[in-house]
Amino acid sequence: RGFLDHVALGNEEWNPWEEDDKNELVASQQRYEANLKMIKNARSHLEQTSLRVQIWGKAAIGLYLWQHIFGGHLQPDDVTAQWREGSQKAGKTYFSFITGPSVVPGYFSVEAENIVLVLNGREKAKIASATQWLHYTQTLIQTHKIQHVAVVLLGNEQCNNEWIQPYLKRHGGFVNLLFVTYDYALVNEEDIFQWPLGVATYRHFPVVEPSWSMLHDPRSYLCNFLGTVYKNSSRENLMEILQQNGLDKLCWIATREQWQPQETNESFKNYQDALLQSDLTLCPVGINTECYRIYEACSYGSLPVIEDVMTLGDCGNSSMYHSAPLQLLKTMGAPFIFIKNWKELPAVLEKEKKMSLQEKIQRRKKLIEWYRNFKAWMRQKFINTLENSFLPNDKG
Repeated sequence: RGFLDHVALGNEEWNPWEEDDKNELVASQQRYEANLKMIKNARSHLEQTSLRVQIWGKAAIGLYLWQHIFGGHLQPDDVTAQWREGSQKAGKTYFSFITGPSVVPGYFSVEAENIVLVLNGREKAKIASATQWLHYTQTLIQTHKIQHVAVVLLGNEQCNNEWIQPYLKRHGGFVNLLFVTYDYALVNEEDIFQWPLGVATYRHFPVVEPSWSMLHDPRSYLCNFLGTVYKNSSRENLMEILQQNGLDKLCWIATREQWQPQETNESFKNYQDALLQSDLTLCPVGINTECYRIYEACSYGSLPVIEDVMTLGDCGNSSMYHSAPLQLLKTMGAPFIFIKNWKELPAVLEKEKKMSLQEKIQRRKKLIEWYRNFKAWMRQKFINTLENSFLPNDKG
């Protein structure tokens, strides 16, 4: 470039040593490419010595991990089958997944040296069964049939997960890594990680592919809440506020007084329709702030409105949890509406009425894209964490 060009650019200092810089640039580019080549060679060398991981799905969150986060398939398709399996390669790892009532300790072949055990630790009976699986796995470690173990745990809703601690490596146990739901105070991002609750796979909530109409069609309702209204809960306040302001007419509201674990086909279709037909999904706290509804609403592009308060119990009781509840979702920049009190809802819905369809379309796209990225990020983090922990590191 000529002298005038330098003057025209103004904010760039003219540099009489430009030629030397260019040579240095070329040299550094060559070094960079040589390094890249080295890394690639090392990587392909590692890929040959790849990891084999078998996932034993003994809790419904295993299906969220496999089908929703990994985008994996299971054979047979029949959700009530006694035995279902799938496999895929991801990163340097070959994953296989088994689930179903027939997957019983000692009655199936252990096909990898590295195991991920998906367990339910919600309540006493579930913990008893989870403990049997851990003891079986411990025997496999002691007899050198397997080398490494990670646990994905559907934790207790009040974060009483003390029973698992003796099994962790840091306490002299054999479990290398723990991925646990809810804002468990012992999450440290070293060997204990927070894991998303996900959708209610035990109710066969599907993997939803966004359609054109889901993104672009006007929706009939401002908001929805289909669920149980517990006595003396904030859900009662929510219902009062909706009724006082006549907002229940603009929203799809269907409540019951008792929780029902089993959906009928009709109640499930109603629920999916409500998510698909509402711009917002109201998420009042239950026993825990995090609920399946949050992820189910994301699947259908209905924005969660979350009551952002801590529930009773031991969740998030540590200084690290400045953004609890929902530490994981907040850290990941979830584009939700967080409110501290349902009294704020009428103002939210007023604003909602004024939004144009175009604005709503943009918001839906952003939500669905965020959710897709969130799942991809969780998958990558899960794979990286296993590889970093289970692969022999070449530090000598």
